[in-house]
Amino acid sequence: MKGVLLVNLGSPESPTAKDVKPYLDEFLMDKYVIDVPFLLRALLVRGIILQTRPKKSAAAYAKIWWDEGSPLVVISKRMHAKVKQLVNVPVSLAMRYGNPSLLSGLQELHDQGVNEVLLFPLYPQHAMASTTTILELAEEHRKKYFPEMNFTIVPAFYNKPDYLQNLADSIKGHLKGYDYDHLLFSYHGIPERHIRKTDITKSHCKIDGSCCNTPSPAHEFCYRHQCYETTKQVVKLLGIPEGKYSQTFQSRLAGDKWLTPYTDVEVNKMPEKGIKKLAVVTPAFVSDCLETLEEIAMEANHEFKAHGGEEFLAIPCLNDSDAWCNTVSNWITEWVAVEKTNA
Repeated sequence: MKGVLLVNLGSPESPTAKDVKPYLDEFLMDKYVIDVPFLLRALLVRGIILQTRPKKSAAAYAKIWWDEGSPLVVISKRMHAKVKQLVNVPVSLAMRYGNPSLLSGLQELHDQGVNEVLLFPLYPQHAMASTTTILELAEEHRKKYFPEMNFTIVPAFYNKPDYLQNLADSIKGHLKGYDYDHLLFSYHGIPERHIRKTDITKSHCKIDGSCCNTPSPAHEFCYRHQCYETTKQVVKLLGIPEGKYSQTFQSRLAGDKWLTPYTDVEVNKMPEKGIKKLAVVTPAFVSDCLETLEEIAMEANHEFKAHGGEEFLAIPCLNDSDAWCNTVSNWITEWVAVEKTNA
């Protein structure tokens, strides 16, 4: 029997330091997020970061928290409910960190008799700190608890035409009536070493301005290439000319070199370049979350205006829009049909 597990990032149980601390511990102690030896990671996370960060992060979560709960979890549940109505196989929802857990999602499918699982990370671009960690944990659970299960993995969908059309249509709809000077594509940042670690050729990814445009097998798992390709295809669909859009990377941590240019730095420079009306889209996420609602819609908005900007539009993610839910359900239906044919 076939079934689907949709997996998103996750969220703390509440916007309090008490609940944010265990969530951050689970997240930051992940070896695919902070990829240093365990003892060093434990010292960094538990000895330093968790001493101060939970209170600060809780305050940020409190600014965006909805009556129903965490926006990311609420939106994911809404999307899940819509997709379930559009397909004829069981569909469960899980979070990589927090609840509902990945284990509970697999257990739910198992209890319905599912042994062929379409594992669906809700990330358009592949990264070890997002996609890989989901696949690894799911495989651990499969081996330990569900050895009869088989997984089919949904790969990064950054270049799938229907996803790109959904994204372009969403941007176009939100820009209607907004006479913007510039459209910024802000993607979540990752350390540059993650790009090199996921380079299957071990030589292509030099992050030198040309490698992402030079065809290579490395692009299958290269987050940077996939971000630039997403932007390239969307602006082509929208007909946005060179100079009226750009791409940056947000949410960096101090210390290591992360992908550049940095969103906060570039946003603050824009008013002096004559950009007074800015629109920002965040295509590394399919669901609005702390990084889009607080970091962009609030903080970047404030800083842009503090540096002389006049109008700021944060374009929502695809969330649970009908078009996006239809696309996801179509992919699921196609998988079921192919599996039946192969059987």
